[in-house]
Amino acid sequence: MIALLLDIMQEVKSADTSAFLTVNGCHNSYWDTFMWLVSDRFIWVPMYLSLLYVLLRNYSPKVVLGILVSVGVIVLFTDSFSSQVIRPWIARLRPSNLQNPISGMVHIVDGHRGGSYGFPSSHASNTWGLVFFMAYLLRRHWLTGFLFVWAAIVCYSRMYLGVHYFGDIIVGTLFGLLGSSVVYYVFQRLSGKKYKQNLKYTYVPVWVGLSIFAIIFITAIFYRV
Repeated sequence: MIALLLDIMQEVKSADTSAFLTVNGCHNSYWDTFMWLVSDRFIWVPMYLSLLYVLLRNYSPKVVLGILVSVGVIVLFTDSFSSQVIRPWIARLRPSNLQNPISGMVHIVDGHRGGSYGFPSSHASNTWGLVFFMAYLLRRHWLTGFLFVWAAIVCYSRMYLGVHYFGDIIVGTLFGLLGSSVVYYVFQRLSGKKYKQNLKYTYVPVWVGLSIFAIIFITAIFYRV
C-alpha cells in the first residue's frame, strides 16, 4: 500500500512538473513583459479602488467597514498563514530556485526567482480569496466572470514567470475558496446582511480592469523587461 501511494505521489509530482514546464516553456520577449506586469500587485490598485467605490455607493459605511475587515481577514489567512506556516512546513522549492534540480530548464524574467519555497501560491490564494468573496457578496455574473478571468491570468503569469508549479496554484486557489467561504459565512451571521439585488455601478471594476489590461498590452509592445 505504501509503495502504491509513493508511486501515485511520484506520478502526480511528475505531471505537475510537466504542466509547469509546458506553460513556462512558451515564452517570448513580449509575453515576458506582459506577464511581468500582470503579476505585479500594485498595477491592480485602481481596480481594487473601483471595487471599493462600488461598495461605498451601495452599502452604508458601517457595512463597508465590515466588508473591508472581512477581506483583511481573508488576506491574513491566505497570505500570512500560507507563507509563514504552510510553506516552511512543506518546504517545496520553487521551480526557479537554484537548488531545484529543474532550475536549469526554467525560464525566468529579469533575474527574478522569488523566495525559497512556493507551496502554496500566495498570489493565487489572495486573488481567488478576493474573487470568491466578491462573488458571494455582489452576485453579478458578468462582474464575477471578469474577476475569474483576471485571477486565472494572474495565476498563469506565476507559472509563466517560473516561480510556481501548477500544484502551487491549485492549492492556493483552494485556500482562497476556503478562506473566503468561511469569512463570508461569519460576515453574514454577524451582520445579518444579505446581498443586495439592485446594485449600482458594478460595471466600473470591469471597465477599470479592462483598461489596465489594455495599458499592459500596449506597454508590452514598446517596453521589454
